[in-house]
Amino acid sequence: MSIDTRNVEQMLSELRSAASVAQGKAPQSGQAAGGADFSQVLKSAIDQVSQAQQQAQQMSEDFASGQDNVNLQDVMINLQKANLSFQQMVQVRNKLVTAYQNIMNMPV
Repeated sequence: MSIDTRNVEQMLSELRSAASVAQGKAPQSGQAAGGADFSQVLKSAIDQVSQAQQQAQQMSEDFASGQDNVNLQDVMINLQKANLSFQQMVQVRNKLVTAYQNIMNMPV
């Protein structure tokens, strides 16, 4: 299970474009004004993290119930992947909250 980083890079591209517009600069070439919807990109990333956690939980339950097709190494790897993807999502959330607070503190 891996997180699709194209969505994150697209989100960063849109944030950079919005920042350049806010500073009075024209958008850089290669950046479309009508890009992907930010909320959809964020929802997609959250759904991927949720799916990774659910799969890891299901695999750990299968291992605990003694199913032969699940081994401990795969369970531990999937649990770590889910943990890392969750930590990454928390860091993205922290950055978004910081950006929001910075915007709210800007003088008009």
